[in-house]
Amino acid sequence: MKKYLLTALLALTSLAAAQATTPAPTLPATPAPAAAPATTAPATTAPAPTAAPALPETDPTTVVATVGGTDYTMADFDRSFRMAVARSANSQGMPYSSDMESSFNQFKPQFLTTFSRQQATLQLAKKAGFKSDDAAIDTQLTTDQGQFPSKEEFDTALQGSGFADEADYRQSLQEQQIVAAYLKSIQTRFKFSDSLVAGFYSLNKASFTRKAEACVKHILVPTEAEAQQIVKDLAAGGDFAKIAAAQSKDPGSAVQGGDLGCLAPGDTVPEFDKASFEGPLNQVQLVKSQFGYHVLVVTKRTDAGTAPLSEVDSQIRDQLAGEAAQKYLDAQVNRLKVTTYADRLPAAPAPTDDAAPTDAAPTTAPSAP
Repeated sequence: MKKYLLTALLALTSLAAAQATTPAPTLPATPAPAAAPATTAPATTAPAPTAAPALPETDPTTVVATVGGTDYTMADFDRSFRMAVARSANSQGMPYSSDMESSFNQFKPQFLTTFSRQQATLQLAKKAGFKSDDAAIDTQLTTDQGQFPSKEEFDTALQGSGFADEADYRQSLQEQQIVAAYLKSIQTRFKFSDSLVAGFYSLNKASFTRKAEACVKHILVPTEAEAQQIVKDLAAGGDFAKIAAAQSKDPGSAVQGGDLGCLAPGDTVPEFDKASFEGPLNQVQLVKSQFGYHVLVVTKRTDAGTAPLSEVDSQIRDQLAGEAAQKYLDAQVNRLKVTTYADRLPAAPAPTDDAAPTDAAPTTAPSAP
């Protein structure tokens, strides 16, 4: 299975969702075979939607937005739109393609507003003195590339994630880093008393109910003999993450050191589900399922119910700070003169019979990357 670099959301609540520029792409969180429903074949890739007619060629130097006195061209806009489409495609297990992008062409005028606000936020961040850490970017690139067998496969993954090349990916990492630091600096300005947080919790207690969860890591192999050998290697002090990366047949979790994240009851096949919610904590278990043999460890288990205030205190503070920061940032963006030229975007041609909407065709605009 091909691996794609999926775009990660900035963990800054609604502030980031509305204002962030391209966030740092991460290695894929492809659904693991164990996490697939029992009636579903593992690692199935969804069919690509039927391509819509391509838009007419447009001069890439055409100005489509002016933000704070800076002009942004069609090329700038197309780059951002391409990454947004790629994020939408990757989230469904599909690589980016130009045909995929054409399916979203109708949303370009709508996305232009998002694009202009992204650029406004990036301008504000740079004006506030935030810069990227080139050494950290270099480390990130080296780490990401190291998770692919060859440079060619890394480049293919970049293209499947909407990046033209490594330089394009680097630029996205730099922009994400600058904006993330800026947004965090805004949020940290807002502090809230314990009584206010407690009051918010009491008024919104229903929002803090949770399902039971089990946080699990696993190594999937096809034979029992291989699984038994892995159990022995772990007992002898072997590194779970390294063994998973080298031997697991689940490509999505292998690159994450076997980590599947936290699962709810019923998310996985019955055998895996039982081990996750009834098996011992922090002990190696060996489970057979329709996908093969799983060497798994449950690292954490949470009961269903209402989370106590002590557990969600920081979450509430982050939410309140995010809402306050959003209002502050909106005011800052609105002070910049922003002009968009949707009429300069190429008009989408009427769909042909071959490009009629399908079940896989998008019905909503791609979210900001």
